[in-house]
Amino acid sequence: MSIWPQTISTDSELIAKLKAAPPSEGLPDGWLAQWDDVWRPLAASLARLIERSQTPPVIGIHGGQGSGKSTLSLALKQAYANAFGWNAVIVSIDDLYLSHAERQQLSRDVHPLLATRGVPGTHEVERGIELFQELRLLKAGEHCQIPAFDKASDDRLPQAQWHNVEGPVDVILFEGWCVGCEAVSEQQLQTPINTLEAEEDPDTTWRTWVNTRLANEYRTWFDAIDYLIMLKVPDMAAVQRWRTQQEAGNRSNAQGTTDRSLDSAALRRFIQHYERITLQALTRLPEIANLVMTINDAHQVAAITEGKAGS
Repeated sequence: MSIWPQTISTDSELIAKLKAAPPSEGLPDGWLAQWDDVWRPLAASLARLIERSQTPPVIGIHGGQGSGKSTLSLALKQAYANAFGWNAVIVSIDDLYLSHAERQQLSRDVHPLLATRGVPGTHEVERGIELFQELRLLKAGEHCQIPAFDKASDDRLPQAQWHNVEGPVDVILFEGWCVGCEAVSEQQLQTPINTLEAEEDPDTTWRTWVNTRLANEYRTWFDAIDYLIMLKVPDMAAVQRWRTQQEAGNRSNAQGTTDRSLDSAALRRFIQHYERITLQALTRLPEIANLVMTINDAHQVAAITEGKAGS
């Protein structure tokens, strides 16, 4: 029995076209096991949205660390190229992190915790907003460069290693752990939720500054999203497990010259930077997203529901 709700229509013609041209490169077997039941109908549903859009739509993909955002983005990119010849461009919020030096400066000017990448305020938001505009206007033969970030060295890569995009673009896949998230009230910030907040941000300076960024420039950025998918993680324990697996991958795929990857203790502390917004997303984003895909402990989609925003 299909786990797709009857309220979400799946186009049989588009599904058939995608069956003849599945994604293939660099995708885990466990993920591909749900291609026919979960991901191909999703790709078909989004394809109908893309066909109806007058300009390349921005499809936001939100999910806690390790939820499969990058895998889904890569699969959609491959499937659309294979089935329709479409140019799907992936914009990862991770590639728009401020450089290591810029975050060090921010840690001196605002708060020491801002040396750590990840939270709102540690991305190049203005460049991200400009990228959407540039990609939508890109004509055949024209090029656009998207920054690239190396997590093992915790720094932006040289421009020669950035992602090169040639126009025209058919769809923009915008993926990231905080994509679509909203700010909270000042009252909600007062009680620390973990050791990091209690010991290193006792007066709420850091989390208030982050929340203000989320309420302002990030809100402008996320307002450009035309359709938002939430990959809903089970809990923070799953995030810890999956992010630990990712760190090993970051080391093996390192492209920079400096190794700043994290050991187990540093990784536990690192994840606490993300915990408040991740927990808030689990509560709030189902009311904001167009589609909520619940991921179970086995890293499989267990349920699919429409968000309150509808489709």
